[in-house]
Amino acid sequence: MATQKAAPRSDLSQQDAITVRFAGDSGDGMQLTGGQFTLSTALAGNDLATFPDFPAEIRAPQGTLFGVSAFQINFGAREVDTAGDTPDVLVAMNPAALKTNLPALKPGGLVIIDTGEFTKRNLDKAKYDVSPLEDDTLAKYDTLQLDISDMTLEAVKPFGLGKKEALRCKNMWTLGLALWMFDRPREPLQNWLREKFAKKPDIADANIAALDAGHAYGETAELAGPLQQVHLDPVPTAPGLYRTVTGAEAISLGLVAGARLLRLPMFFGGYPITPASAILHHLAKLKEFNVTTFQAEDEIAAICAAIGASYAGSLGVTSSSGPGIALKGEAMGLGIMTELPLVIINSQRGGPSTGLPTKTEQSDLYQAVYGRNGDAPMPVIAARSPGDAFECAIEACRIAVQYMTPVMLLTDGYIANASEPWQVPDPDSFERFPAEFLTEPRGEQLLPYKRNERGARPWIKPGTPGMMHRIGGIEKAADTGHIDYSPDNHQLMTDLRQNKILGVDIPDQDVCLGESSGTLAVVGWGSSYGPIHQGVKRAIAKGLSVSHIHVRHIWPLPGNLGDLLRGFDHVLVPEMNTGQFKTVLRDQYLVDAQPLTKTSGQPFAIAEIEDAIGKYFDGIPDNEGGQVAVNEQQLPSPVGGDE
Repeated sequence: MATQKAAPRSDLSQQDAITVRFAGDSGDGMQLTGGQFTLSTALAGNDLATFPDFPAEIRAPQGTLFGVSAFQINFGAREVDTAGDTPDVLVAMNPAALKTNLPALKPGGLVIIDTGEFTKRNLDKAKYDVSPLEDDTLAKYDTLQLDISDMTLEAVKPFGLGKKEALRCKNMWTLGLALWMFDRPREPLQNWLREKFAKKPDIADANIAALDAGHAYGETAELAGPLQQVHLDPVPTAPGLYRTVTGAEAISLGLVAGARLLRLPMFFGGYPITPASAILHHLAKLKEFNVTTFQAEDEIAAICAAIGASYAGSLGVTSSSGPGIALKGEAMGLGIMTELPLVIINSQRGGPSTGLPTKTEQSDLYQAVYGRNGDAPMPVIAARSPGDAFECAIEACRIAVQYMTPVMLLTDGYIANASEPWQVPDPDSFERFPAEFLTEPRGEQLLPYKRNERGARPWIKPGTPGMMHRIGGIEKAADTGHIDYSPDNHQLMTDLRQNKILGVDIPDQDVCLGESSGTLAVVGWGSSYGPIHQGVKRAIAKGLSVSHIHVRHIWPLPGNLGDLLRGFDHVLVPEMNTGQFKTVLRDQYLVDAQPLTKTSGQPFAIAEIEDAIGKYFDGIPDNEGGQVAVNEQQLPSPVGGDE
């Protein structure tokens, strides 16, 4: 029996974007539910952004607070840049899911609760002294309390499943209700279930029955109570072919595209690590594009194999997260010393050490820019969204080969796992940049370290007749590549390697939103793009002099960035670390960039950015030398002194 509690209710029908969060035990299939709801939302033509949030344990103890898995999706009839700050709708499949996620629900939001899971045992696991269904915990929300477990068992009874197996269909019942609520068709999900369980038709039929039962409940509940169906029109989009894409998928496709534009085979050497493993999984399915994937015995073997592949004339690629990138550090130096092309993907996560394996962070920037022994410069690129990761991967391939250098591409756990609509590009729209190999000496003597106009040495395939040359990690003599320890040569080679990287051809920095000068520049990089963009947009709508600058090329920095920053009175740098990019900007441009820091394992909320921006315009006195952190009332000092 469903019960409903009166509360001020958000009218979803008046909104042009809605945020829904599915939360339950890590065995309740919340990621699957969210993924399939995402697919239906994309088919409906809405713009969307998702945020999967799950525990690090493979299977945390059932019903516990640290075993909660959640999936949030923000979708609408307008442009969507983030997964949403506060959910409008929360689906809580057990007490632990309710307790950990209810504080995020906006007042007046709708919470849908599976009362069948609110047993004494589960309430104890969630540290509830009194059931939240019986006190005022839910007073400021609209609630729909129903026994999803019992209704699922009833729906799948004809298929003769055991209780445990039958309850696994709960997520499909919940998904059916969500599809009805937001006017989504069931047919694509029904077809997907039949395909997924083609060898177990009884399981497919049971899940479809649960899906249909949840949908039917929505139709019935609308007649008897305040539960209403909401329709969001498709977002206006340019014509073309669209699909949803995660960051890991986009990187994989971008790497393949980059190798094709270079006209090179690609070799990927990897070792499993969260959240980077998905790249290996996706590339393993793309062998028809001349892609070789190799799961090595460890991180060091993975990168060394990739370097060997580049030496042999392939595009070498490796991938990891922070701990694995640390292990790859020595081999990165080898790639820099030998001056071979190599693409290194770092899907950042919370650290240090094992840290927060399934949570997001941007704390590997120092590691990317500086984290090798000796002076070992390397280009660093940062993707800002799942779709942007495709172009960034192509850019990393281009730079690696044109400048004969390792390149690091930074993503993070949010980008890797999140998804968004992506317009599939026309392959003919990309400019090709085919790799060139030296096949004969340029002059009387072979000079394997003789540089071209870009500062890059030639690429020579081993076994090319008459082109034998020395390669390795010991310092090389200029031009000849012979071993040379002399002071003057090491100074020269260090300068040549550094100047080559500083001379990488990258575009000037643009302003994403706002004017090219003014009171405040909010400078971001990586996955902070969405909340910064929306926060700045809201501030501009209030008449504030704010601009959004988002940097893709972390190293070397765009040539015009310093002059651009000096055109603003203040520079604020939001990042999910303790202020690393802020330090780089201060070091390079002597601007008083101030940090807005967050290291909770969760992405920025738009409200956090908006609140930080407001401090520059609300008359709070300067707190010179102070650091702005989320939820702290401090104002950074202005660039160039007091205002």
